[in-house]
Amino acid sequence: MTRFLVRRLLLALVTLWLLSVIVFLGANLLPGDVGRRILGPFADARAVAALNHKLGIDRPLIVQYFSWLGGALHLDFGNSLSYQQPVAGLLGTALLNSLKLGAVAFVIVVPLGILGGILAALNRGRFLDRLISVAGLSATVVPEFVSGIVLIIVLGITLRLLPITATAPDGSSPLTQVYYLLMPALPLVLVLFGYIARIARAGMIEALEADYTRTAVLKGLPARTVILRHVLRNALLPTVAVVATQTGYLISGLVVIEFIFNYQGIGQLLYSAAQHKDFPLLQAGVMVVGVIYLVATLLADLAYSLLNPRIRYGAAS
Repeated sequence: MTRFLVRRLLLALVTLWLLSVIVFLGANLLPGDVGRRILGPFADARAVAALNHKLGIDRPLIVQYFSWLGGALHLDFGNSLSYQQPVAGLLGTALLNSLKLGAVAFVIVVPLGILGGILAALNRGRFLDRLISVAGLSATVVPEFVSGIVLIIVLGITLRLLPITATAPDGSSPLTQVYYLLMPALPLVLVLFGYIARIARAGMIEALEADYTRTAVLKGLPARTVILRHVLRNALLPTVAVVATQTGYLISGLVVIEFIFNYQGIGQLLYSAAQHKDFPLLQAGVMVVGVIYLVATLLADLAYSLLNPRIRYGAAS
């Protein structure tokens, strides 16, 4: 088990280093002059050059990279060019907001998706199976901005069941904050339900047709016992990886949702940084997103190996 975890951790560190190189080069290859953008189009060329020199962006790329990487290792990402504030503080606030929104969507969609997949598999070929499969796939292909706007019109404006803004008033209780986050969480639930339900359904069908399930049935065990003790543990193994990858999306891939609902999360912050060529904020934000995905994947590998020892033994051999 230790060897398995060490190998996964080393692979994650290598991936993170490669991501840092790609992020740094990608940000610095964006067109535009940072000094000119800050000072304005009519600023004197000498003032622009002086500001670029002060910011250190006129140095060779390799020097800039190692300077940035050294600061990042100490969680010092410098100051935002747009907000003139420390990048770490801006990212911390935005990430916390995205975590809240992602957590609300996660708590709704994961149990709902797994339950939908189980019910579809237990009713394979029947009306309920077709209903869940068609509804899930149909919701998956609808873009978030479309479902978000429809939900705002129906639930927010017409029925007035939920607020159309995602930001609760200052000093609101946790339950009030959750209430305000329900509306932006619903488009995410609609998009992800189909993925999770489809994988859970496929895993359930495979487990129901396995030899160990037939043996348990032939022993005369009740259907409830067979499903709970012998089917579910193996059926949900593929779902673990899907849930982990979607967890990274729920936390860091919310640009459209945050834009529609004017929610100050990390997705909208990265969008603003890219628009204004705010390199320190953009680089640090993308790295944070990469770390979130890597941590989610590492946790998925750990959970998968705990549920299925053959995985870790095969990886360690």
